[in-house]
Amino acid sequence: MADELDLLRRANPVPADDPLTADGPLDQHAERTLNRLLHDPHPGRRHRYTRPAWGLAACAVVLATALTVLLGGTGTTPAVAAPRPLAVRPHSTAVPLDRLAALAAAAAADGSPELRKGTHVQSWSLGMSDDKPPVTLPEERIVRWHADDSRTEIVVATDPRHPGRPVLTDEDGAPHQVADGQVLSHRTYPPSWSDAPPEAPPPHDAGHLRAYLAETARTDSPTTPELLDAVNELLDHWTLGARESAALVRLLADIPGLRAVGQVTDRLGRPGQAYVYDTAGTRRMLVLDPATGAVLGTEITFSEDQSEYGVMAGDVMEYSAWMR
Repeated sequence: MADELDLLRRANPVPADDPLTADGPLDQHAERTLNRLLHDPHPGRRHRYTRPAWGLAACAVVLATALTVLLGGTGTTPAVAAPRPLAVRPHSTAVPLDRLAALAAAAAADGSPELRKGTHVQSWSLGMSDDKPPVTLPEERIVRWHADDSRTEIVVATDPRHPGRPVLTDEDGAPHQVADGQVLSHRTYPPSWSDAPPEAPPPHDAGHLRAYLAETARTDSPTTPELLDAVNELLDHWTLGARESAALVRLLADIPGLRAVGQVTDRLGRPGQAYVYDTAGTRRMLVLDPATGAVLGTEITFSEDQSEYGVMAGDVMEYSAWMR
């Protein structure tokens, strides 16, 4: 595990002072605002939001112990504020999905890299509660399958944007800081021989892949959000090969409402093309490799203030970044 984390950190993640994706400790104004929220004697009742989780630790009620973690104290480094939404580079070229699908098909001509079962993903998810401000929980998950169809899953508390800093986790339902790189769980599961999506290998043509994702979404006619959720579920089981990535981009080019917006740098410092889909109250962003069409990450942000959840427009609800 240490070797994989070191490799990730040496990949030049976005620095904390990057003007496009800057993210750092709470400034004085933010601390005052957060303190006012925490001590308001008549706060609006907040309801826990159930996010479309992909299997990491569930967001738990934020307890009073989180106050010290969030605001810091003498000799304490304040926790990192919620990530800002990915910023599209001004005046950058927005590559249509049809064009990217052609590029991905050409890149897949030799069939490499190949499809691999298992995943390596970094996530940031917003934990919400009834009576405390939301907190952002960064985790890394690695799943490796073995020859006998058993699998090993490791979940680590780490944020590659800020290597070495303590990480906020909600392990055991009590939010607290742990050391960067601390293993939260290390489990081995017995063999699984399911032949249903997303356990079954995904096809590498767009038509069959759409049917595969529809079965993953458990509906014959999935909406665009349902298809995008199914893509996330697929990527949490498989690391796509070149042909599967090309098929996925071709499928995405044919679904309504997904539009190209330009170039971004993802949270692991990788260049990508961004595509967004707007729904009531949220914006979904899909970040694709500009040469191969491989999915680098997905982001969901709030596009409207939702005081009942204690969130504002622009807050990141969840973000996932996949690696090979």
